Amino acid sequence: MRRKIPSSTSLQAFDAAARHGNFARAAEELSLTEGAISRQIARLETLLNCKLFDRTGSRVKLNPIGVRYAHHVRETLERLERDTQCIIGMPEGGKSLDIAVLPTFSSRWLIPRLSGFKSLFPYITLNIAARTDPFILSESGFDAVVHFDHPAWAGMRVQFLFQEKLVPVCHPALLTDMDVNEQLNKLPRIHRRQNPDAWHHYARESEITLDNPAQGVRYDLHEMAIAAVMSGQGVALVPHMYIENELSNGVLVSPWPASESLSKKFCLVKPPETGINETALEDFERWLLAEINTHTTALI
Repeated sequence: MRRKIPSSTSLQAFDAAARHGNFARAAEELSLTEGAISRQIARLETLLNCKLFDRTGSRVKLNPIGVRYAHHVRETLERLERDTQCIIGMPEGGKSLDIAVLPTFSSRWLIPRLSGFKSLFPYITLNIAARTDPFILSESGFDAVVHFDHPAWAGMRVQFLFQEKLVPVCHPALLTDMDVNEQLNKLPRIHRRQNPDAWHHYARESEITLDNPAQGVRYDLHEMAIAAVMSGQGVALVPHMYIENELSNGVLVSPWPASESLSKKFCLVKPPETGINETALEDFERWLLAEINTHTTALI
């Protein structure tokens, strides 16, 4: 049975018109005439047997059906473009993996080590995308995800990687000769927005008095908190593994104990079914586990 799929020309015209909310600007982007855009939209609406835009004179606006369809079309076109670019850039006989990773883990731990992976597996192209929140892995376009353990991964193949632990860190210029616990109470606190109670838990666990644990600025990513700490803006609770180099060379200091309870399990999550990239994924998993075992001091 022949698939009922719009032409790529119609979908690109619709996507551009939906983004711009204007046929003329869509035509300019695609190097077409405004009439050509209008005809492609009309063909698409005929195929769908419904209107996608509300038209008032020369103005157009997506209706609710159009808004929903535009979202799906944009995702489809972006995935198709990404997959096409991967195939174009893949060496002959090579393989490609698309891995979703937490942003700070990617920039501060994984990517700096990928030269070692490339030297071992030169035929595997490893594409990294940042994903902060858990998501539905099946049919996402990703071969695997490196993330913390979460109910969203139910039914997936989950390989434990390491236990993340948080430690308070600050710029050495902020410390004086007074008691370090008293200084922790006085230093401006930096929070991660997704873990707003972290300083409350740390104060209770460490038995260090913090007059107002909730006080302080909030950032989305550990990377942002680390940047704030390195510029001397205060003290933050961040994973030791992300700032190991800074601690060893004295750029940052941590005279306080690490937290034992503020921790998350990091895992490699794979779809339940094996795919065409399974062999390459197994190579990546073995390398990742070996790299973690080699650098266990960074994970304490």
